Amino acid sequence: MKLKVCGMNQNPVEVAQLQPDYLGFIFWEPSSRYFEGAIPQLPKSIKKVGVFVDATMEEVVEKVAHHHLNAVQLHGKESSEYCRNLRHAELDSASYRGETPKQVRGDRLEIIKVFSIKDDFDFDVLREYETVCDYFLFDTKGKLPGGNGYTFDWSVLEHYPSTKPFFLSGGIGMDAVDKLKAFLNSPASKYCFAVDVNSKFETEPGLKDITMLKAFTKSLSNHLELKTDN
Repeated sequence: MKLKVCGMNQNPVEVAQLQPDYLGFIFWEPSSRYFEGAIPQLPKSIKKVGVFVDATMEEVVEKVAHHHLNAVQLHGKESSEYCRNLRHAELDSASYRGETPKQVRGDRLEIIKVFSIKDDFDFDVLREYETVCDYFLFDTKGKLPGGNGYTFDWSVLEHYPSTKPFFLSGGIGMDAVDKLKAFLNSPASKYCFAVDVNSKFETEPGLKDITMLKAFTKSLSNHLELKTDN
C-alpha cells in the first residue's frame, strides 16, 4: 500500500522526511494550496505529482518538463482522448528538445484520472479510460475539485468492476483510521493501490502537521504488517 500526501506547499521537505511514496503539488490557481516556485530537492524514491484541473495540454507538458514530474493527476472533466493525447504530447515535447523521456522525468509519466463520488457512482464511465490511464483516483464529490475534507461511502467500491489500481482519497484523517483499516480488510480494497491524504493533516492550507502525519503513517504501516502476517 502506497501513501500520497497532496496539497504540498509550505513544508514539502519536512513531509518528505516521512518517506511517502507520492507528493502532490497543485497547479490549479484557484486552490488555496496552489504551488508556485521551485519544488525542492526530494528523495528519488518519492514521486512528484502535478495536480491539474482542466488545464491546457501545453500547460501540463510545460509543468511536467519544468518540475520533472513523475505523474499527473487530472482532477477536472478531462476526456479519455485528452489523456491519450497527453501521453503523446509529453513524449513529443521531450523529443523536440533533443531529450529522451527518461531525461525529462526519469521514468514513464504516470497518468492518474480522478473521479468524484457522493452516494453512488456509475462505473461504466471508467471503461474509456482503462487503456489511457495508469491509475484511477476516487475522492469525495464536493464544491471544490478536492480538499473538501470529508469522505464518501467507500462501500460503493464493493462494486468496482475493474482491475485498474486506484488511489483512495477524500477527507481521510486520523478520525478515519479505524474506518480505513476496515476498508483495507474488505474485498473492496483488492485493487486499492494507495491512500491519498491532504486537508485533514493541515494546520492551515498547504502546511502539513508532521506529528499527525507521522502518527497516521505508523498506524497504517502497523496495520498492513499485521494484515500481511495474518
